[in-house]
Amino acid sequence: MSSEATRPIVAITMGDPAGIGPEVIVKALAQPEIYAECRPLVVGDAGCLARESQRLGLPLTVRPVRTVAEALFQPGIVDVYQATDLDLSQILPGRVDARAGAAAVQAVQVATRLALAGAVQAICTAPLNKEAMHLAGYPYPGHTEMLGALTGAREYTMLLVADRLRVVHVSTHVSLRQAIERVKKDRVLRTIRLAHQAATEYLGIAEPHIGVAGLNPHAGESRLFGDEDADEIAPAVAAAQAEGLRVSGPWPGDTLFPRAARGEFDIVVAMYHDQGHIPVKMLGFDRGVNVTIGLPIIRTSVDHGTAFDIAGQGRASPTSLIEAIRMAAQIARRRLSGAVPGAR
Repeated sequence: MSSEATRPIVAITMGDPAGIGPEVIVKALAQPEIYAECRPLVVGDAGCLARESQRLGLPLTVRPVRTVAEALFQPGIVDVYQATDLDLSQILPGRVDARAGAAAVQAVQVATRLALAGAVQAICTAPLNKEAMHLAGYPYPGHTEMLGALTGAREYTMLLVADRLRVVHVSTHVSLRQAIERVKKDRVLRTIRLAHQAATEYLGIAEPHIGVAGLNPHAGESRLFGDEDADEIAPAVAAAQAEGLRVSGPWPGDTLFPRAARGEFDIVVAMYHDQGHIPVKMLGFDRGVNVTIGLPIIRTSVDHGTAFDIAGQGRASPTSLIEAIRMAAQIARRRLSGAVPGAR
């Protein structure tokens, strides 16, 4: 077992209790090797985690704590920092419920406070359900925007990682029409900078080669299929090059992503949600990790949703969560060692 100095505390938020979050958490923490890499602390509801562990027949002891100092961080023991006083005992798997949405948000709020205070070194989030969250009165588009508001971050974006493919996005949870409107030089340039930060600070890649995707088919093909690539994206790439960043593009998306997956680029800037998500999920649907770049805290997440269609059936894979916990621990260790500066 590694020393505690090299085992950062990773707060794992429970996610929506009607989804697969509690299931994948207890399955992940049933793997003793997780405790060799970090000190996991679930933030959520101990009763919910205990019921799930018992239902799955896992050899775990779920232990509620009210402070981080009370946690034992031992294999076979799931320490749960109680983040809600809501009664979740009647929540049904796979059903949208405002109580579940509220509990999921409360877990993120508590974990974020702990991270901002330095009580934990990273957070890793299980999925929440947007409809349930909105029913509970929290109108965030998703985790990324919620964390931006909770931390006061001004420039942040989503990084997806699946094997050698790493992708950041100019826009995420907006309509395609809005996404096109957001492809402006300044926004693309800021995202390129965030991609550089992601590769250097979070992934430990020195002088990363950044590939920038075009918006239109064939990156506009000399304005035959649109002007955004020439008028907004190319000038942003040129400005980033002038700042000394190793960046090229805009490249047609249908060729850029395969090239990046082969290792020709260290990280890719996608123009909108599906452009980046589809290749990542094709490459590693159950292994993908989501990292929020630009926050003053470290946050990773699974790259899947609440999966209401299989919730309560014991069929959910914990692989993405295990990879997300490991990445959170790796980033935290890198930061604790002083190998990289803190998040901006």
